[in-house]
This record gives sequence, C-alpha cells and structure tokens, in this order.
Amino acid sequence: MNKDVFLGTIPALLTPCTPDRQPDFDALVKKGKEMIAAGMSAVVYCGSCGDWPLLTDAQRMEGVARLTEADVPVIVGTGAINTKSAVAHAAHAQKVGAAGLMVIPRVLSRGLSVAAQRNHFKAILDAAPDVPAIIYNSPYYGYATKADLFFALRAEHPNLIGFKEFGGKADLSYAAEHITSQDDDVILMVGVDTEVYHGFVKCGAVGAITGIGTIFPTEALLQVELSRRAATGCPEADMRARELAGAFSVLAKFDEGVDLVLYFKHLMVLKGEEEYRLNIYETDALSPSQAKFCEAQFHQFNRWFATWSKQGGVIAECM
Repeated sequence: MNKDVFLGTIPALLTPCTPDRQPDFDALVKKGKEMIAAGMSAVVYCGSCGDWPLLTDAQRMEGVARLTEADVPVIVGTGAINTKSAVAHAAHAQKVGAAGLMVIPRVLSRGLSVAAQRNHFKAILDAAPDVPAIIYNSPYYGYATKADLFFALRAEHPNLIGFKEFGGKADLSYAAEHITSQDDDVILMVGVDTEVYHGFVKCGAVGAITGIGTIFPTEALLQVELSRRAATGCPEADMRARELAGAFSVLAKFDEGVDLVLYFKHLMVLKGEEEYRLNIYETDALSPSQAKFCEAQFHQFNRWFATWSKQGGVIAECM
C-alpha cells in the first residue's frame, strides 16, 4: 500500500462559500491547487476544518470529486453520524481516485463502545480497500483508539497504514510508544498545529495534517522541515524549530478550539481572500473581541516572521 502521500505536510481545506452560503467548489479547487504548488504533498477534505457536519453528503462528494478531477491529491474525511454515510464517503473516495482516507470514529450513537467503533472502522476500510487510510484520533470525537484495536484492524485491513493524533503531547507520546513504534510500516502523523515540534522530534512523526498551514503554507512547511532536521540531532534546527513554534503558538492554538473554522476563515480574509468571509451558518461568527484579537496576532506574527526568516543558516536551507 503506497503511503507516500502522507509523508509530508497536508493542509486541511476550509469550505469557501458563495454569497448564498453554499460551498464554492471553484474556490475550493483553486485553493487545493495553490497548496500543491506551494509544496504540500496533498490536501484533506472534509475534516473538521471543512465543516463536514454542516454539509450534505452530496456536497462533500462533489468537493472531493472536483479536487480529484483537478489532479489535486485529496485525503477524504469520513466523518458521519452513522456508519452507512461514512461507508458511502469511503466508497466514493475509491471510485474517484482519492489519495487517502482519514477514518473518523463513530460519533453520538454508541461512541464509547469498542465493539461499535471496531465495526464502524471495519466497514469504512472494507469500502475502500485500495485506498491508504489513517485513523483520526481526536478528543473532540469522544473516542480514543488504543493500540489493541488499531492492530486488530490492521491485521485484517492492509490499507490501514497509520495514525493521526489530534491530541496533545501525552496523546502523541502514547501513539508513538504503543502504536507507531511497534511496526516500522505504520506511520504517525501530527494532527494538531500546537504539537508539530513534539510530534516530529520526540515521537517520530513523518507527516503533519495542519489547519494553520492553509493560511500560512510557507511557514508551516518550514516548521515541519526544521522539526525534521531537529529530529536528526541538528542543534540549530532544533532551536529554530522551537522559536517558530513559539511565535506560531497563539495562531496554532486556534486549531484546538471549537471556533477553529471561524478563526481560520477570518485569517484568510485578512490575507485578502474574500471567498472565505462567509460561513455556512449565518450565526457562526467570531465576536468583535475575538476578531480583533485574531487580527492582532496575525499582524504580530507576520512582522516577526518577516525579520526572523532573514537570519540565514538552517532557516534559509529549509525554505
């Protein structure tokens, strides 16, 4: 099973909206192409950043199909409130030639049942046996996949090739200690923007799925490359990776909160991309205080990065 598409930096695409708050698929494809041109190995659609719970199954599938038709490697989120819908997304992903699957646990109904989650995962993996897949572990989905279940699934489904951890340091460390270090063919991906350094340097991650990278692709790619070099024992890269992580920390923290889509879309608008001004629900909006805070952090980081990135050395080598 080819897992090369996961061995890189992968932005989670937002869903741009038309004036009537419907998905703007032309803008979605445009952004996907921009991300690949910037050096990303693939894109994700629909994960949490794509607002999958607010879209119809048909809208989600159209977005995936449009991306694949445009030759954008896309990893498809399988989030659904029932297994039948999740299976349909997986089958569609295989049909249209998606590059991978991000397998999201069963939510709401029997979400804490290991047996229910195993059957849910199995059904998704069965529906797309030719598509490489990773389990998406996130505290927001209310279920933590542990090593015994992961390897039981992998024994029956060779398309299960890795694990994306959205939790914090302890969660990434668990995944590295008990799952991805047991088998060299199993990959670990950092799934949260606040833990890129820890994931690569301390846990052996080989890829990152990023929210903030959709807004700051150059900076996110640099952070990953510096962290890769730091993991090999380069002191200069280690120092620079930690400096960048510190400067990124507030913006990256947006990825952990319930308003992540609202913050990321506002950041896109600050970059001049008006197709991200609207959310699917009219009442989904940052408060005036949140918006002002976001703007201050955006401008502060840009000023800092403009100066910091000119220092040469390993920074220049990795850009």
